[in-house]
Amino acid sequence: MTFLKELHKPDILDCIAHLSSDEVFTPPKLVNEMLNLLPPELFTSPDTKFLDPGCKSGVFLREIAQRLIEGLKEQIPDLQQRIEHIFTKQLYGIAITELTALLARRSVYCSKSANGKYSVCHFATPDGNIEYTRTRHIWKNGKCILCGASQSQYDRGDILETHAYSFIHCNEEQNTAQWKRLKDMKFDVIIGNPPYQLSDGGNGASARPIYQLFVEQAKRLNPRYITMIIPARWFSGGKGLDDFRNEMMHDLRIRYIYDFFDAEDCFPGIDLSGGVCYFLWDRDNKGDCTVVSSRNNEINSLTRPLLEEGVDRFIRFNEAVNIVKKIHTLKENSFGEEVSSRKPFGISTTIRPNNKQTFHDNIKIYAYPNNGYIPLEQVSQHKEWINLYKVFVAKAYGERGDFPYFVIGKPFLGEKGTCCSETYLTIFPTPFRTQAENCISYLKTKFVRFLILLMKNTQNAARGVYEFVPIQDFTQEWTDEKLYKKYGLTKEEIEFIESMIKPME
Repeated sequence: MTFLKELHKPDILDCIAHLSSDEVFTPPKLVNEMLNLLPPELFTSPDTKFLDPGCKSGVFLREIAQRLIEGLKEQIPDLQQRIEHIFTKQLYGIAITELTALLARRSVYCSKSANGKYSVCHFATPDGNIEYTRTRHIWKNGKCILCGASQSQYDRGDILETHAYSFIHCNEEQNTAQWKRLKDMKFDVIIGNPPYQLSDGGNGASARPIYQLFVEQAKRLNPRYITMIIPARWFSGGKGLDDFRNEMMHDLRIRYIYDFFDAEDCFPGIDLSGGVCYFLWDRDNKGDCTVVSSRNNEINSLTRPLLEEGVDRFIRFNEAVNIVKKIHTLKENSFGEEVSSRKPFGISTTIRPNNKQTFHDNIKIYAYPNNGYIPLEQVSQHKEWINLYKVFVAKAYGERGDFPYFVIGKPFLGEKGTCCSETYLTIFPTPFRTQAENCISYLKTKFVRFLILLMKNTQNAARGVYEFVPIQDFTQEWTDEKLYKKYGLTKEEIEFIESMIKPME
């Protein structure tokens, strides 16, 4: 028996948390870190109501129940009465699928049927307070008007899951009865780990984020507190997230953000490019936000505005705040103005160039997977750049593993008489080869790539990620040492940049 007691007995919900990168389950340890953000008195009140609007394993409700069972000991001394009160009056969940509803009930009530023989409390219905309502998308022009899901992907009939999550498919105009019921519940805390995305019917694995819809809906219900863990891609906006980012960055009720640059620090074995974060929204208290950065097993905490004066983007790393401020004091134009948009020459990635120059008016094209030659007539825009020197750099660049990072692909010289497909961006077209080469030396510095990293939360390295990078005089070559001196960086600031970025030869 002694040997058996010493055996490791893992929490089953810890094991479930490692199974999927599609619907990410939350480990109990992480749940409790999020619960620690909430005022302790919430767990000693018999009137506090909690809602998990994206129930999967039921771990949030289970961990809340444990705290309430302990916190209400004095007010409700009888254990069974305490359990009955907590589960029937204080804890509520909306499951995302029929299967997760059963899993959550089993986790919380110890029975997949809340009114079953083995349920730890007594309900009149099998659902208890963890419900699953099959909801339909509302289609218009091939998209759901409420979540943006693709009709071609999710108009599935009555057999398969529709992934029309009921929490975000109700408002004053649509499914009004469900909306009114949620409003009338007057929840004190809305907490959870919502679904992250749905296919939007685009090419390949193109998907539309939906986690922001859960946050926005939670705010409409106006609870006292909201805490959710979501992908950190919203820090830089893009693909349906610009309005959400703007609203969050200006919301003084966001009092705490815990940012994990590497999502595996939260969800072992799960690949989420750009990392994840959880936050605390406090309805009745406005002010600066405590930003806690978790990076490479190092923690840094700083209470600050989410948007620094003169900067319209969130600076993800606390150590970078003063660096960006110093750069902005010189009021230089952004290097991003020298970076092309996608398809700089109007040529898509599907181009298949010839491997030989068969006609005199053919021009060399840099494309993936093979470079080659195309007729000049296939260039539909910026033909004036063809006979200039320029810099090419990959529009997307992903890397995995520990710090430090390269951040972007290696930039290279585009000679006169060349163009590129949309695989690459075109930067700083110039009649002078030396200036183009000096621009390359600038892009290779750790200083520049660090500033790009502040904006780059996905593999996408399009024009917008260069926003923090200042323009320079490219009649001279640039090195990190010259840049550190120009902007007056301290030894500690230099060490931080050097720790984040790999040298690029």
